[in-house]
Amino acid sequence: MRLRRRRQCFPSCSSLHRVDQDEIYWRRKGDKGHEWSHSSPHVITQLTQCFAAMVGPRSWVGGLFHRSSNKRHVKFIDYSLSPIQEQRLQRLQERLQVPFDETQLDHQEALKTLWHAAFPNIPLKGLISDQWKDMGWQGPNPSTDFRGCGFISLENLLFFARTYPESFHRLLFKQEGKRAAWEYPFAVAGINVSFMLIQMLDLSSVKPRCLPGINFIKLLGEDEGAFDELFCIAFEMMDAQWLAMHASYMEFNEVLQVTRTQLERELSLEDVNRIQDLPGYNLLLP
Repeated sequence: MRLRRRRQCFPSCSSLHRVDQDEIYWRRKGDKGHEWSHSSPHVITQLTQCFAAMVGPRSWVGGLFHRSSNKRHVKFIDYSLSPIQEQRLQRLQERLQVPFDETQLDHQEALKTLWHAAFPNIPLKGLISDQWKDMGWQGPNPSTDFRGCGFISLENLLFFARTYPESFHRLLFKQEGKRAAWEYPFAVAGINVSFMLIQMLDLSSVKPRCLPGINFIKLLGEDEGAFDELFCIAFEMMDAQWLAMHASYMEFNEVLQVTRTQLERELSLEDVNRIQDLPGYNLLLP
């Protein structure tokens, strides 16, 4: 059996490029000989430790998706927001500005709630504990992993756990498909999904200037929870791409780039009027 190619560090932010879904498929089609195995919390723990050793502490979170200045833009056409769209966009953008603060009681409770949703039968020893590695945090103190995205990424994970518990646990415990010996860490991957969506939808602007972002505002007008719903869809799509590409941890950035491209395509469809109209919504299990 052929050995996997040698380890290499994650690409620098300036070297990232758009990867087409079809290109990845044909590139991987002839790639044989990889050894796969089902994951476990212990493997996830080893993986997060390896991330820290390779790329430095915390640098993996939120650092993979800064685009270069020559990225492709959709020609911006000015448009008006309805009063409900304007209000909901403003509230969403206010959520984006809230950092995770481990001294805030409500933030502490949210983190504990996430633990109990993930492991209902396992008591949590503390907010700083090696137990957190079993969920896919980079170290014993998950609060340090939120530097890349803030409190909204924890809210996204909580929404996923509460609204689609079967999908949440299936991805957390890697219950389906042939898996790489070294899997992506679930919780940290979730933070990166949140970060990717914020960039993809251009939510840092007064109004989104890209077609997926403009169409997202329409969905937001129909459902104030559209961003949290889209997070769940994106996480499912990312995991499906991970399996389709037979990816291991070194390909995580590439997988998420492909996921972004697929989401951009779905959000550009003319017949998408509700979040449930997105083809990726069908991946979710209640």
